[in-house]
Amino acid sequence: MSNIERYSWGHTRRFNSYTEHIRKTFGGRMQKVVVDAGFTCPNRDGTKSFGGCTYCDNNAFNPSYCNPVEPLHSQIAQGITFHRVRYRKATKYLVYFQPYSNTYAPLAKLKSLYEEALGYPGVVGLVIGTRPDCIDDEKLDYLSELSRKFYIQVEYGVESCYDKTLDRINRQHDFALSEQVIIKTHQSGIKTGAHFIFGLPGESEEMMLSCAGIISKLPLDSVKFHQLQIVKGTKMEQEFNNTDFHQFTLEGYIEFIVKFVERLNPAIVIERFSGEVPPRFMVAETGHAPPVPVGWDLIRYDAVLRLIEKELELQDTWQGKYYT
Repeated sequence: MSNIERYSWGHTRRFNSYTEHIRKTFGGRMQKVVVDAGFTCPNRDGTKSFGGCTYCDNNAFNPSYCNPVEPLHSQIAQGITFHRVRYRKATKYLVYFQPYSNTYAPLAKLKSLYEEALGYPGVVGLVIGTRPDCIDDEKLDYLSELSRKFYIQVEYGVESCYDKTLDRINRQHDFALSEQVIIKTHQSGIKTGAHFIFGLPGESEEMMLSCAGIISKLPLDSVKFHQLQIVKGTKMEQEFNNTDFHQFTLEGYIEFIVKFVERLNPAIVIERFSGEVPPRFMVAETGHAPPVPVGWDLIRYDAVLRLIEKELELQDTWQGKYYT
């Protein structure tokens, strides 16, 4: 049996790859263009809490061209120009509303922003990053309408399957809410994604592996996984201690990801296995947290992905091998 016959996703890579999924969906290369529309979060503005999630500094993952002071159309134009240098084959774009909670506003404001983005030449859809507590039926109905004409994906920051963890990192919502909202979004016909972090305080590797079964039961179209990175200036930097955090070395993380992927529902598309933070945001040895764990220094995501795929091949394993 060939690999393409073995795997249900219809290509030869050993996991259900977002790149291949998008190529199949659009018939070619598509690129996300990140924009910052100036949103905030309910646990930053005092509605629920102040200070945000303990690990979070949105500036650590915003592209250089992404600036909320700039008009939306200007950010899109700069983003397309930026990506054309590296991805010359890309002719279609998804506008990615990424920083903070991008449904945390009245519907009228959301309509204005989303429809401006969708009207830009070459834009075929939206990816909207938000929190499970920043969506409602009215917004889902509107996004459901848009999804009949455009590629619309809502990406929820879930981060952990465990309420104790969510409470500790100041998420201000429980996992049950994430489950409910993911199901509602899926039922509305909207592509549904979720983001999870591995290595949050208080979670053992066994706890994290158990999340594969929990995630697999959710009607998710796609997932993103990131290793925890301790960023300068965050509350998590101040509270770090070596006994309570599971800090993955690069080698250890690859071993963990392979085990996790083997248990994951093969129908779920994987967008990312790990995250990148610019070196200037990482904690130095003089901080409360340790230096960057072994193996992660300056390594780019493409290199991490190659190592994961190599390990999947060496072990002759694949996404969903042990999924039931």
